[in-house]
Amino acid sequence: MSGWKLELVCPRADVEPFGAALDPFSVAIAAFEIVPGGSWRLEAYLDGAPDPADLEAALATVAARPPHFTVVPLPTVDWLSENRRDFPAQRFGRFELRGSHIDSPPPPSRIVLTIDAATAFGSGEHATTRGCLLLLERIAKRKRCRRPLDIGCGSGVLALAMARLWRKPVVAGDLDPESVRVARENARINAEAARLTIVNAAGYRHRAIARRRPYDVVAANILARPLMRLAPALRRHLARGGYAVLSGLLVEQEAQVLSAHRAQRLALVTRLRDKGWSALLLRRR
Repeated sequence: MSGWKLELVCPRADVEPFGAALDPFSVAIAAFEIVPGGSWRLEAYLDGAPDPADLEAALATVAARPPHFTVVPLPTVDWLSENRRDFPAQRFGRFELRGSHIDSPPPPSRIVLTIDAATAFGSGEHATTRGCLLLLERIAKRKRCRRPLDIGCGSGVLALAMARLWRKPVVAGDLDPESVRVARENARINAEAARLTIVNAAGYRHRAIARRRPYDVVAANILARPLMRLAPALRRHLARGGYAVLSGLLVEQEAQVLSAHRAQRLALVTRLRDKGWSALLLRRR
């Protein structure tokens, strides 16, 4: 046996928080709607024999009474390779996200990003990634950007998108060292390593991020609570008239997230909703 699979059932609102809690133990996480408008099944593929007490403690950081979960052993399978093989090219506006196994030439009008399914969030399969890419493309139609920033960069997909849209140096940060490693590797694969500065940072707290402010565009595809907590820091790092693309929140969390940012003089320009998730485009007054 080479791995283990954890399964639990939870409401849709808990999918992302439970996924984040299990991320340190997992090589891949997936969620499936069981009944439309009802419960979801969360699956986490674990690397090595898990300690149930550690898993329960991680889930307890999200809910006072963690949900029942099962853990079963899996046969020897390279899950990342299997996922990559089944990962088709995806198109959102001008962007095309494809795995390295796809070698057919794309249309010349496409902005192609090579992103393999990996141990960092952001391969284009999630609605929040799609929403962010479409909003970044919308900004590019109306604004020239000299200083883009990606907070919570995951795989680096949004940082790469900004590098391709504006052909300017991009700063990106993530709290997770594995995400930083994956993002740097993706920058190399996409021949953008010279443009991207990718750092291990908690929010905006890094010298490389502070040194280049104010930013014209900030993207943050994280979770609702961190977005609200970081709203004052976003205002300090965003230039007047600059745009922020925020996602990682559910539609029902929009009001709270918008309230936190309106208090920092950021106004809603537009929003995109997809499969219960929301992506917000804000502008600093």
